[in-house]
Amino acid sequence: MKCVANVLVSFIVLLAPAAHAQSTSTATPRPTADEHIQNLIGSISEKRLQSIVAKLAAFGTRGTLSDTNSPTRGIGAARQWIFDELKRSSPKLQVSFDTYQIAPQGRIPHLVELRNVIALLPGRTDRRIYITGHYDSVNLGPGVSASLASAAPGARAPDLQHLEAIYANADAPGADDDASGIALTMEMARVFANSGINFDATLVFACWAGEEQGLIGSSVHAQKLAADKTIVEAMLSNDIVGGIRGGDGIVDAATVRVYSVGPDDSMSRSLARNTKCSAGVYLPSHRVRLMAREDRFGRGSDHSSFTTQGYPAIVFRESRENLARQHSADDKPDGVNAAYLAQNARVNAAVAASLALAPPAPKVTDDRGRPLIGRDPSGYDASLRWLASPGAVAYRVFWRDAWSSDWQHNEIVGNVNHFVLPDVSIDDFVFGVAAIGSDGHQSLISAYVSPERHMPPVKLAN
Repeated sequence: MKCVANVLVSFIVLLAPAAHAQSTSTATPRPTADEHIQNLIGSISEKRLQSIVAKLAAFGTRGTLSDTNSPTRGIGAARQWIFDELKRSSPKLQVSFDTYQIAPQGRIPHLVELRNVIALLPGRTDRRIYITGHYDSVNLGPGVSASLASAAPGARAPDLQHLEAIYANADAPGADDDASGIALTMEMARVFANSGINFDATLVFACWAGEEQGLIGSSVHAQKLAADKTIVEAMLSNDIVGGIRGGDGIVDAATVRVYSVGPDDSMSRSLARNTKCSAGVYLPSHRVRLMAREDRFGRGSDHSSFTTQGYPAIVFRESRENLARQHSADDKPDGVNAAYLAQNARVNAAVAASLALAPPAPKVTDDRGRPLIGRDPSGYDASLRWLASPGAVAYRVFWRDAWSSDWQHNEIVGNVNHFVLPDVSIDDFVFGVAAIGSDGHQSLISAYVSPERHMPPVKLAN
C-alpha cells in the first residue's frame, strides 16, 4: 500500500488538475511530517506515563462497584484523582464528570452511579475526535483469564463478574488493563492542550468507567452523542497497550495491533488505514499491524460502543498479551513498559493531530444514503461526485481493484466536487475521496459503497 494519508501537499500540486482526468497518475507525493505534530509527539513523557500507571495501580482496586468514599482506595478516589490531574494539566481543558445512574442489569447487581471523566479541548469546529481508555479494573482470580482463553471450543464457563464480591473488594491494580490506556489518554490531554496548535476539530480525552461490566460507561456516552446528533470523526480506544512480554515468553516492543470492524470500506477501516499511514510518517520504526476484525475472538472494548452508533472507531492492543496477569491481582506496574507505552501514545498523537488539523471527510452519498457515483458521460467512465468539505482546498480521489483491500491509485483534483476517470469501470474498482486542507493535511477517505440489494421472498402458488 502506498501511504498517502496526512501527506502535506504543496499548492503547486493542488492547483494543477482539472475536473475531468486526462490521465490516471499513480504518482504519490513523498510523505512529509508536520513540524508542529513532530514537536507535539516529542513532548510525550515516558516518566509521566510510568508515574500515572503506578498511581492508578496504587488505589488497590478501581472496580466499578468498589468504594467511592475512601480518599485512597477504590474507584471513587481514582476518578477524583484523574479529574484533578486533568484539571492541573492545562487551563485549556474543560474537565467534567460525565455521570449516569445505571439501573441493575447484567454485571450491575444494583443501582450504581457511574462517572466517566472527560477532558475536552475545544477546536474551531464542534466535530470531535476521541482518544480514550477505561479506568475501571477487575479481579476474577489468579490465572482465570488464561484458563478461559485455553478452554476447549464450545466449553461454557460461568460469568464470574455476576459475583459482586469477586470484583468489588479484591485487589485489582489493573496496571496494563487499563491504567496503561488511561495514562496514554491523560498524557495526550496534557500535550495537546499545551501544544500551541490551533486544531480545527475538538479533541475529547475520555476515561471510561464500567468497561469490565460490559462497556457501560462508553455505551451510555455514545448513545447520548447519537441522540444529540454530535459529529464524531474518529474514536481511538486504548485498552491493554503497555506490555511487551506475552504469556508465551515472546517479546515485541516494535509493533502494535489495531483492530477495526468491517466491511472493508467502513469508516472504521478508513481510520485504521489512516493510523497505519500516520505511524509510517511519524514513527516508521513502530509498526502498526492492522487486524481486519472488530477485536480479539470473544473479547471487546469501548470502541464497539461507538461503532454501534455508526461512529468510526478503532482499538489499540499491545502485540503480545500476558493473559495470566490480566483480571487478577498480578496486573502490576512491572508488567508495563514505559518506552513501549510512549510509542503507542505517539501513534495516537500522530493520527489524532493530523485528522484534527484536516478538513472533515467528504460526504459521498445523497440525503437518502445513495452513493454519488455513476458511469457518465460515456456509460463506461467512473463519474464521482461528493459534497464539499468545509475548509478543503483540494481533494484526492482513490481507486483500487475490487478484490484488493488497499488503495492502489490516487490523483489530486483541486477544489471541485465532480471528477471523471475515463474508461475506468465502476464495476471493476472501488473508489474513494479525501479532502485536503490549506496546510496540506488530509481527511479520512470516504469510500463509495455499493448498497445492499434486498430481495423479497418469492411467493409460491398454492
